[in-house]
Amino acid sequence: MDHTDARPANASPTRAEIAVALFTLGYVGAFTVWFLAVGNYEFIVYVLTMAVLIALVGLNLRKAEFPAGMLWALSLWGLAHMAGGGVPVGNSVLYSMPLFPVVETDQYFILKYDQLVHAYGFGVTAWLLWHLMTRHFPATRGSATALFYPLFASMGLGALNEMIEFSAVLMVPETNVGGYYNTALDLVFNCLGAAVAMGMVRVFGRRAPLTR
Repeated sequence: MDHTDARPANASPTRAEIAVALFTLGYVGAFTVWFLAVGNYEFIVYVLTMAVLIALVGLNLRKAEFPAGMLWALSLWGLAHMAGGGVPVGNSVLYSMPLFPVVETDQYFILKYDQLVHAYGFGVTAWLLWHLMTRHFPATRGSATALFYPLFASMGLGALNEMIEFSAVLMVPETNVGGYYNTALDLVFNCLGAAVAMGMVRVFGRRAPLTR
């Protein structure tokens, strides 16, 4: 998580960056074929979203100098997300699969695969936003601003994700996105994941005292 100087904009990708790119493009291509084969057109929206995110990361590799671990974390999130919508489990998909009962009511169930992926994904998002903020605004390192802005920004991107899911519901009525409780729980787990990530950054990523 340490700040490093940017390499030249035309520098060749590192071996780690190439490995992550090949891994990511491989599973995106495989799941795209699968979604089309089974007629799961809802998740084609997510394939397009993944394509945009891959392009954004690729175009900003030299400017942002994402650590290799962060790139792998992002790629694994993408894999977990696409597997959630593409791997059948019983009469539904992996996203709906219960993991173990923490809270169980007639309206909702905690903990499901979907909720865990939300927490992980937006925790990684908060970490990425922290990295960008402290890289481009190094004076914020060790400050409360550097922790809370990525936390709230990650929650905002999580809300944007719910809007994308809502657009998928409007375009393809038969989806596995879920209803009101599912959306609310997604937002809660987005927040929990981002808060845990910023807590880990605070504990493991900084030695300087917290400042205003």
